[in-house]
Amino acid sequence: MNAAARLFLLFGAGYGLLGVAFGAFGAHALRARLAPDLLAVFHTGVEYQFYHAFALLAVGLLLLLKPVSGLTLAGWCFALGVLLFSGSLYLLALTGTRWLGAITPFGGLLFLAGWGTLIWAVLRGE
Repeated sequence: MNAAARLFLLFGAGYGLLGVAFGAFGAHALRARLAPDLLAVFHTGVEYQFYHAFALLAVGLLLLLKPVSGLTLAGWCFALGVLLFSGSLYLLALTGTRWLGAITPFGGLLFLAGWGTLIWAVLRGE
């Protein structure tokens, strides 16, 4: 297995595992502690983390089939996007520090770049 495929499969599996843990934490431990708007923010972080865990698994599998350089860039965009997007939402929800919401769009831009790069890589692949 090539190194990039292994890395993105590990990121995808790790983000999936953490998504389950964070989702359970939000549903059980935070329900009584957070205001409904902050609980919704936390849930959005979990939701997008899951979407992009699956995207990372897809990138890893595609890299196993045909290592195209654009796939690696897409994988990095998804991996870093989760950290910025979901991570900032988790911190915002848990701390109530609203300025953290200014970081979230950068993660969203990385998600968009990842999907666009994935499209480009697939169209460019042989």
